[in-house]
Amino acid sequence: MRTYLVAAMLLAVSIGTAQAQLSDDVVRIGVLSDMSSWGKDNAGPGSAEGARMAIEEMGGQVLGKKVELVIADHQMKTDIGAQIARAWFDEGKVDAIADVTNSAIAIAVHNLARDKNRVALLSAPGASALTDKLCSPNTVHFTYDTYSLAKVTTQALAAEGAKSWYFVTADYAFGHGLEADAARFIREAGGEIKGGIKHPTGTSDFSSFVLQAQAAKADVVVFANAGADTQNGLKQAGEFGLVKGGQKLAGLLMYETDIHAVGLANAQGTYLTTASYWNMNEGTRAWSKRFFEKMGFMPTMNQVGAYGAVLHYLKAVKAAGTDEAKAVMAKMRELPIEDAFIKSARLRADGRVMRDMYLARVKAPAEAKEPWDYLEIVRTVKADDAYRPESESECPLLRK
Repeated sequence: MRTYLVAAMLLAVSIGTAQAQLSDDVVRIGVLSDMSSWGKDNAGPGSAEGARMAIEEMGGQVLGKKVELVIADHQMKTDIGAQIARAWFDEGKVDAIADVTNSAIAIAVHNLARDKNRVALLSAPGASALTDKLCSPNTVHFTYDTYSLAKVTTQALAAEGAKSWYFVTADYAFGHGLEADAARFIREAGGEIKGGIKHPTGTSDFSSFVLQAQAAKADVVVFANAGADTQNGLKQAGEFGLVKGGQKLAGLLMYETDIHAVGLANAQGTYLTTASYWNMNEGTRAWSKRFFEKMGFMPTMNQVGAYGAVLHYLKAVKAAGTDEAKAVMAKMRELPIEDAFIKSARLRADGRVMRDMYLARVKAPAEAKEPWDYLEIVRTVKADDAYRPESESECPLLRK
């Protein structure tokens, strides 16, 4: 009897210790996203919902304590995003910041998380430098990066015979990185870059850019942008008949919401790379149906990524018995990453989540069998073939 009593007392102490290691008796996660500007459809409120669904999947608590979600709009402005992140870490007692669409803002959050020993769960930005020369032990780059998007899409089109390319590129860190990564793979395949233009974000009229791309007579017109910029570019490419004229379109960062906005007639035949798709199997369909019931549209990979990143973080907090960043990051690297969309992915030391990627083609209107049935998955590309190999990385964390 005494043995059982001692064991019970020790168990109570161990549970109490684990709970005491949660700062403020709560795990607080901030979703920092674009809630009102040109990127809100592919992340924004949908990313917040993805994070909520992860919290719900954990029963709303971890280690017997509440998980709290806070949300803010960075308005696609780096100074505002950095200010919010700093206030969250310094005054709001936020343990981890998730989503962070826009690479310039993500780099600021990434640096703050490292300096203040918190966690950055970057599910929406693309800059591959985040896990290369800028790598941090406190960052999880969960969904995709410019390296994988560029490599998978350009190599596939080159294999189909594409020889010449023209870029329509967003004039900020993400667009520059995406074009640079794509240009490398194009040249490695023996392709020719016939030119390109750079445009400010939030551009509404792409007619002059599209006409320049058409006049260049490149085999492939590449949109190295995102959100409403991609949508406007595709609409006008459809209006000017680029695909009908024999050119192929590649959206280096495209989402289901972009296709929905421009319609299959304009987007059909466009190639893209994605980390997830709602209609891949029964599990992804079931999760996406629940998401659709709340949001009224199917989730993008950013929104699925917010769900996956937050879920893996909470599992790691539970396994570590604390929300202290270094301990949680160690568990995030140790535990396999599994959720409704991922089976047995892993977190590399540089912060890159090694997960399979998918080359997709936008269906023609006649091919769609139901609402939001927009993509044909052409092939699965294994993580080791999609992402920057360790041998090419400048990240010192991979040399330890």
